[in-house]
Amino acid sequence: MIVRILNEGQFRLSEQALTALNSFDDDVERALNSEDQAALTAVLKALLEDIRTRGERVPDDELADSDLILPDAEATLADVRAWLSDSEEGLIPD
Repeated sequence: MIVRILNEGQFRLSEQALTALNSFDDDVERALNSEDQAALTAVLKALLEDIRTRGERVPDDELADSDLILPDAEATLADVRAWLSDSEEGLIPD
């Protein structure tokens, strides 16, 4: 699976690695529900770092469709709400 982090690039992840990322969805939801921008930024940083650690960076010159696109760590509460408005599965699909 190819995951794109906005403003950064793409990473190739195994299905197991992607499944492990599902735990971040609950933290994102808690931050949104409590209107806590600092908590949201912290969870996005942790999520994206986990992707960088578990994944293999796709070279910039390789053309690959992204299966999943995630916001960068500077995304606001409003940005992430808008991002999730079309999804019933959170940031990371099950």
